Amino acid sequence: MILLSGLTASFFTPDVSKPPPKRENLLINLACNLVVPTLVLTKLSGENRLGPVWGLVVGLSFPLGYGIWDFIKRRHTNVLSVLGFLSVLLSGGLGLLKVGGLGFAIKDAAIPTVIGLFVLGSTRTKRPLVRELLYNEQIINTAKVDAALAERGQTAGLDRLLAGTSYLLAGTFLVSAGINFALARYLLRSPAGTSEFTAELGQMHFWSVPVIVVPSMAMMMFALWRLLKGIETLTGLTLDDVLHAEAGKK
Repeated sequence: MILLSGLTASFFTPDVSKPPPKRENLLINLACNLVVPTLVLTKLSGENRLGPVWGLVVGLSFPLGYGIWDFIKRRHTNVLSVLGFLSVLLSGGLGLLKVGGLGFAIKDAAIPTVIGLFVLGSTRTKRPLVRELLYNEQIINTAKVDAALAERGQTAGLDRLLAGTSYLLAGTFLVSAGINFALARYLLRSPAGTSEFTAELGQMHFWSVPVIVVPSMAMMMFALWRLLKGIETLTGLTLDDVLHAEAGKK
Protein backbone atom coordinates (compact mmCIF):
# COMPACT_ATOMS: atom_id res chain seq x y z
CA MET A 1 0.00 0.00 0.00
CA ILE A 2 2.73 2.46 0.95
CA LEU A 3 4.71 1.59 -2.10
CA LEU A 4 1.81 2.29 -4.39
CA SER A 5 0.87 5.55 -2.74
CA GLY A 6 4.45 6.77 -2.51
CA LEU A 7 5.59 6.13 -6.07
CA THR A 8 3.80 8.62 -8.38
CA ALA A 9 4.04 8.81 -12.12
CA SER A 10 2.06 10.69 -14.73
CA PHE A 11 -0.69 8.58 -16.29
CA PHE A 12 -1.21 10.92 -19.19
CA THR A 13 1.37 12.57 -21.39
CA PRO A 14 2.54 15.66 -19.49
CA ASP A 15 1.26 18.98 -20.76
CA VAL A 16 4.23 21.32 -20.65
CA SER A 17 1.92 24.32 -21.03
CA LYS A 18 0.56 23.66 -17.54
CA PRO A 19 2.55 24.16 -14.34
CA PRO A 20 3.66 20.93 -12.64
CA PRO A 21 1.42 19.70 -9.81
CA LYS A 22 2.15 20.96 -6.33
CA ARG A 23 4.48 18.80 -4.26
CA GLU A 24 2.69 16.90 -1.53
CA ASN A 25 3.60 17.24 2.14
CA LEU A 26 5.75 14.22 3.01
CA LEU A 27 4.95 14.36 6.73
CA ILE A 28 1.20 14.36 6.11
CA ASN A 29 1.67 11.55 3.59
CA LEU A 30 3.53 9.38 6.12
CA ALA A 31 1.10 10.20 8.92
CA CYS A 32 -2.02 9.30 6.93
CA ASN A 33 -0.58 6.34 5.05
CA LEU A 34 1.60 4.78 7.75
CA VAL A 35 1.63 6.14 11.30
CA VAL A 36 -2.09 6.65 12.04
CA PRO A 37 -3.33 3.43 10.35
CA THR A 38 -0.64 1.43 12.18
CA LEU A 39 -1.63 2.90 15.56
CA VAL A 40 -5.32 2.26 14.91
CA LEU A 41 -4.80 -1.31 13.77
CA THR A 42 -2.37 -2.27 16.53
CA LYS A 43 -3.73 -0.30 19.52
CA LEU A 44 -7.45 0.29 18.92
CA SER A 45 -8.66 -2.92 17.29
CA GLY A 46 -9.18 -4.92 20.49
CA GLU A 47 -12.64 -6.14 21.49
CA ASN A 48 -12.75 -3.62 24.34
CA ARG A 49 -12.18 -0.69 21.96
CA LEU A 50 -13.12 -0.45 18.28
CA GLY A 51 -13.10 -4.17 17.63
CA PRO A 52 -11.44 -5.91 14.65
CA VAL A 53 -13.97 -4.81 12.01
CA TRP A 54 -14.20 -1.14 12.95
CA GLY A 55 -10.49 -1.06 13.70
CA LEU A 56 -9.84 -2.14 10.12
CA VAL A 57 -12.41 0.30 8.71
CA VAL A 58 -11.04 3.29 10.66
CA GLY A 59 -7.43 2.33 9.95
CA LEU A 60 -8.00 2.09 6.21
CA SER A 61 -10.07 5.29 6.10
CA PHE A 62 -6.96 7.43 6.62
CA PRO A 63 -5.00 6.40 3.50
CA LEU A 64 -8.25 6.26 1.53
CA GLY A 65 -9.26 9.74 2.67
CA TYR A 66 -5.78 11.11 2.03
CA GLY A 67 -5.77 9.74 -1.50
CA ILE A 68 -9.08 11.44 -2.30
CA TRP A 69 -8.03 14.72 -0.64
CA ASP A 70 -4.68 14.77 -2.45
CA PHE A 71 -6.37 14.22 -5.81
CA ILE A 72 -8.86 17.04 -5.20
CA LYS A 73 -6.12 19.41 -4.05
CA ARG A 74 -3.47 18.71 -6.69
CA ARG A 75 -5.67 17.60 -9.59
CA HIS A 76 -2.97 15.15 -10.60
CA THR A 77 -4.02 11.70 -11.82
CA ASN A 78 -1.33 9.02 -11.93
CA VAL A 79 -1.40 5.29 -12.53
CA LEU A 80 0.31 4.22 -9.30
CA SER A 81 -1.91 6.35 -7.08
CA VAL A 82 -5.00 4.89 -8.77
CA LEU A 83 -3.67 1.38 -8.15
CA GLY A 84 -2.89 2.32 -4.56
CA PHE A 85 -6.43 3.63 -4.11
CA LEU A 86 -7.82 0.33 -5.42
CA SER A 87 -5.43 -1.54 -3.13
CA VAL A 88 -6.89 0.24 -0.09
CA LEU A 89 -10.43 -0.63 -1.15
CA LEU A 90 -9.44 -4.24 -1.76
CA SER A 91 -7.72 -4.48 1.62
CA GLY A 92 -10.83 -3.23 3.37
CA GLY A 93 -13.05 -5.63 1.43
CA LEU A 94 -10.84 -8.61 2.26
CA GLY A 95 -10.81 -7.65 5.93
CA LEU A 96 -14.57 -7.26 6.16
CA LEU A 97 -15.06 -10.58 4.35
CA LYS A 98 -12.69 -12.15 6.89
CA VAL A 99 -10.30 -13.37 4.23
CA GLY A 100 -7.20 -14.90 5.79
CA GLY A 101 -3.52 -14.12 5.47
CA LEU A 102 -3.15 -16.02 2.19
CA GLY A 103 -5.74 -13.78 0.54
CA PHE A 104 -3.92 -10.64 1.69
CA ALA A 105 -0.60 -12.11 0.53
CA ILE A 106 -2.00 -12.79 -2.94
CA LYS A 107 -3.53 -9.31 -3.11
CA ASP A 108 -0.29 -7.57 -2.03
CA ALA A 109 1.69 -9.58 -4.57
CA ALA A 110 -0.85 -9.13 -7.38
CA ILE A 111 -0.77 -5.32 -7.54
CA PRO A 112 3.00 -4.86 -8.17
CA THR A 113 2.96 -7.93 -10.43
CA VAL A 114 0.32 -6.32 -12.62
CA ILE A 115 2.34 -3.09 -12.75
CA GLY A 116 5.52 -4.98 -13.65
CA LEU A 117 3.79 -6.90 -16.43
CA PHE A 118 2.18 -3.67 -17.65
CA VAL A 119 5.62 -2.04 -17.84
CA LEU A 120 6.96 -5.00 -19.83
CA GLY A 121 3.96 -5.12 -22.15
CA SER A 122 4.15 -1.40 -22.83
CA THR A 123 7.63 -1.81 -24.35
CA ARG A 124 5.90 -3.15 -27.46
CA THR A 125 3.69 -0.09 -27.79
CA LYS A 126 4.40 3.33 -29.28
CA ARG A 127 4.37 4.89 -25.80
CA PRO A 128 6.26 2.69 -23.30
CA LEU A 129 5.24 3.32 -19.69
CA VAL A 130 8.86 4.15 -18.84
CA ARG A 131 8.38 7.40 -20.76
CA GLU A 132 5.65 8.34 -18.30
CA LEU A 133 7.50 7.10 -15.22
CA LEU A 134 11.01 8.46 -15.83
CA TYR A 135 11.48 10.02 -19.27
CA ASN A 136 9.01 12.87 -18.84
CA GLU A 137 9.00 16.66 -18.78
CA GLN A 138 8.83 16.87 -14.99
CA ILE A 139 12.29 15.27 -14.70
CA ILE A 140 14.08 15.54 -18.04
CA ASN A 141 14.35 18.34 -20.58
CA THR A 142 13.00 16.05 -23.28
CA ALA A 143 12.95 18.76 -25.99
CA LYS A 144 16.68 19.43 -25.62
CA VAL A 145 17.49 15.72 -25.35
CA ASP A 146 15.41 14.80 -28.41
CA ALA A 147 17.09 17.57 -30.43
CA ALA A 148 20.56 16.37 -29.44
CA LEU A 149 19.64 12.77 -30.26
CA ALA A 150 18.35 13.76 -33.70
CA GLU A 151 21.49 15.77 -34.40
CA ARG A 152 23.71 12.81 -33.52
CA GLY A 153 21.47 10.19 -35.15
CA GLN A 154 20.95 8.40 -31.81
CA THR A 155 17.16 8.29 -31.62
CA ALA A 156 17.19 4.51 -31.95
CA GLY A 157 19.78 4.39 -29.18
CA LEU A 158 17.34 6.07 -26.83
CA ASP A 159 14.69 3.47 -27.69
CA ARG A 160 17.11 0.70 -26.74
CA LEU A 161 18.05 2.52 -23.54
CA LEU A 162 14.40 2.95 -22.57
CA ALA A 163 13.74 -0.73 -23.27
CA GLY A 164 16.57 -1.72 -20.91
CA THR A 165 15.27 0.68 -18.27
CA SER A 166 11.81 -0.85 -18.66
CA TYR A 167 13.22 -4.27 -17.79
CA LEU A 168 14.82 -2.81 -14.67
CA LEU A 169 11.57 -1.15 -13.63
CA ALA A 170 9.58 -4.32 -14.25
CA GLY A 171 12.11 -6.25 -12.19
CA THR A 172 11.69 -3.73 -9.36
CA PHE A 173 7.94 -4.32 -9.20
CA LEU A 174 8.26 -8.09 -9.51
CA VAL A 175 10.80 -8.22 -6.68
CA SER A 176 8.44 -6.06 -4.63
CA ALA A 177 5.64 -8.55 -5.33
CA GLY A 178 7.73 -11.41 -3.98
CA ILE A 179 8.67 -9.50 -0.83
CA ASN A 180 5.04 -8.42 -0.33
CA PHE A 181 3.87 -12.02 -0.47
CA ALA A 182 6.60 -13.29 1.87
CA LEU A 183 5.99 -10.52 4.42
CA ALA A 184 2.24 -11.14 4.48
CA ARG A 185 2.67 -14.88 4.91
CA TYR A 186 5.18 -14.36 7.72
CA LEU A 187 3.15 -11.83 9.73
CA LEU A 188 -0.50 -12.73 9.10
CA ARG A 189 -0.93 -15.96 11.06
CA SER A 190 -4.01 -15.43 13.26
CA PRO A 191 -7.57 -16.32 12.16
CA ALA A 192 -9.20 -13.65 10.01
CA GLY A 193 -11.69 -11.37 11.74
CA THR A 194 -9.92 -11.44 15.11
CA SER A 195 -8.27 -8.52 16.87
CA GLU A 196 -4.96 -10.41 16.67
CA PHE A 197 -5.23 -10.59 12.88
CA THR A 198 -6.01 -6.87 12.65
CA ALA A 199 -3.00 -6.08 14.84
CA GLU A 200 -0.83 -8.26 12.59
CA LEU A 201 -2.16 -6.33 9.61
CA GLY A 202 -0.99 -3.14 11.32
CA GLN A 203 2.47 -4.64 11.84
CA MET A 204 2.64 -5.60 8.16
CA HIS A 205 1.60 -2.07 7.21
CA PHE A 206 4.43 -0.66 9.36
CA TRP A 207 7.17 -3.06 8.21
CA SER A 208 6.33 -2.49 4.56
CA VAL A 209 8.41 0.72 4.65
CA PRO A 210 11.83 -0.66 5.68
CA VAL A 211 11.31 -4.09 4.11
CA ILE A 212 9.62 -3.15 0.82
CA VAL A 213 9.64 0.58 0.10
CA VAL A 214 13.31 1.32 0.80
CA PRO A 215 14.73 -1.48 -1.42
CA SER A 216 12.19 -0.71 -4.16
CA MET A 217 13.03 2.99 -4.13
CA ALA A 218 16.74 2.15 -4.28
CA MET A 219 16.17 -0.04 -7.34
CA MET A 220 14.07 2.65 -9.01
CA MET A 221 16.71 5.31 -8.32
CA PHE A 222 19.31 2.99 -9.89
CA ALA A 223 17.11 2.68 -12.99
CA LEU A 224 16.83 6.48 -13.20
CA TRP A 225 20.61 6.88 -12.71
CA ARG A 226 21.28 4.35 -15.48
CA LEU A 227 18.85 6.17 -17.79
CA LEU A 228 20.46 9.56 -17.14
CA LYS A 229 23.97 8.22 -17.70
CA GLY A 230 22.86 6.59 -20.92
CA ILE A 231 21.30 9.84 -22.14
CA GLU A 232 24.51 11.72 -21.35
CA THR A 233 26.49 9.22 -23.43
CA LEU A 234 24.07 9.30 -26.37
CA THR A 235 23.65 13.09 -26.51
CA GLY A 236 26.96 14.43 -25.25
CA LEU A 237 24.98 16.70 -22.90
CA THR A 238 25.86 17.23 -19.26
CA LEU A 239 23.54 16.15 -16.46
CA ASP A 240 22.59 19.80 -15.87
CA ASP A 241 21.53 20.04 -19.51
CA VAL A 242 19.54 16.81 -19.36
CA LEU A 243 17.61 17.64 -16.22
CA HIS A 244 15.20 20.52 -15.84
CA ALA A 245 16.58 23.26 -13.61
CA GLU A 246 14.19 22.48 -10.73
CA ALA A 247 14.79 18.74 -10.95
CA GLY A 248 18.54 19.28 -11.01
CA LYS A 249 18.39 21.29 -7.79
CA LYS A 250 16.33 18.56 -6.11
